[in-house]
Amino acid sequence: MTSVEPEAPTRTIKPSRAANPFVLELAARFPHIEVLAPSPGTRPYGHDAATAKSAGTGHGDGPAVVFPATAEQVQQAVRLAADLGVTVVPRGAGTGLSGGAAAGAGQVVVSTERMNAVIEISPVDEVAVVEPGIINAALNTLLEPYGLFYAPDPASFDISTIGGNVATNAGGLRCAKYGVTRESVLALDVVLADGSLVTVGHRSIKGVTGLDLTSLFVGSEGILGIVVRATVRLRPLPVARRTVTAFFDSTADGANGLAAITLSPVRPAAIEFFDTPSLENIDRHSGTALRERGAALILIELDGYGIAEQTADLSAALATAGGRVTVEPDNDGARLWELRRNGRGLPQDQWYIGEDIAVPKSRLPQVYAAFPALEDRYGVRISAVSHAGDGNLHPLITLDKRPGDHPERPPQALQDAATELVRVALSLGGTVTGEHGIGSIKQDWAALELSERIRQAQHAIKSALDPHALLNPGKAI
Repeated sequence: MTSVEPEAPTRTIKPSRAANPFVLELAARFPHIEVLAPSPGTRPYGHDAATAKSAGTGHGDGPAVVFPATAEQVQQAVRLAADLGVTVVPRGAGTGLSGGAAAGAGQVVVSTERMNAVIEISPVDEVAVVEPGIINAALNTLLEPYGLFYAPDPASFDISTIGGNVATNAGGLRCAKYGVTRESVLALDVVLADGSLVTVGHRSIKGVTGLDLTSLFVGSEGILGIVVRATVRLRPLPVARRTVTAFFDSTADGANGLAAITLSPVRPAAIEFFDTPSLENIDRHSGTALRERGAALILIELDGYGIAEQTADLSAALATAGGRVTVEPDNDGARLWELRRNGRGLPQDQWYIGEDIAVPKSRLPQVYAAFPALEDRYGVRISAVSHAGDGNLHPLITLDKRPGDHPERPPQALQDAATELVRVALSLGGTVTGEHGIGSIKQDWAALELSERIRQAQHAIKSALDPHALLNPGKAI
């Protein structure tokens, strides 16, 4: 299996000293902090889920890796790195999809995976205070006895950490109703590039003292600081949940049918849209027969009180739009949501690029309508599953391999098609990334969206907090 991502601008990282002296000095000063020297064994810490595909099976050294157990240990490691001029790459579980956690042999990875405690759960305040290494799904398991849940649910919720979710402002299926990670983060404790520990935000739901630095750190991809504690907002567990499906006769019919949901009085927790190739992909990969039910699918989760009334109103709206509506039995609904998260396969014998664009949700039909012309122009195939409730598409662009193709260099047509699709999204008022972030592999695309003045402003903020560019250099901006 081979994949390709957009190429990032070349940025040479030149730490003033190699990582090995850092490891020796850290072990001498702070023997209680576990650290691994650069070696072939640390190579898995040199990439995330996106860059793993291009990391290969080389035999070079990976980065140095530090495993702090406390915020103080993070401070000690960062201060030493600053003293020695060694650049630091923060890392959660490494599930990111933009190369944000990629690191080289001369760098130090600060892994927060050992910092996985829940410090406090307050049912009355509806907040939890957690360390960054706790897994998203594990937090919700602990919250369930209190009748509460943490709403953001990226597709990787069962393996991704809260710290990583904060770093990328992760989205998920239930963003349609509950918003992305930013809407559920009230306060953060952050270690800055000089090793100082600061707190931004408020425990209270409301608070407007000073600039909103909490939102600045959420989604900053580790370039401004390392999150060591988060105060997150909780919600009551819904009294009921129900899955509704609506199948349509074509991708265009289904995409146009999405407007009926917004124009109805119902606000679903999740709205997922599958075009024809995506349904065919799931059937091939998972042995299902979704395509027999229609050529496009809107998969919806309703929750809360009045579930019967919600179901009736939504079903009527979708039926009027031409959908064949089914209220799914609980077991079938659970299976459909599992297929949404894990049912698709990636091509084994093709080049491919996975994208993460977003547009105003009213413009989703226009994005899907643009696929055929791009396919004809570049000789590719394009499909997309969407978080349709907030306009976030995940297109998959594929191209057949041909004799004579370089095994590690995909044809330029694949990259050109991806870039043109990004331009389509921007022309419709959209963005180059809805939830995965820029990382190290989407910076060329970010330059298409952000003006030069805005990019200067972002670099000025980075310089104010990290003047020597020690934290995750070459990422995000």
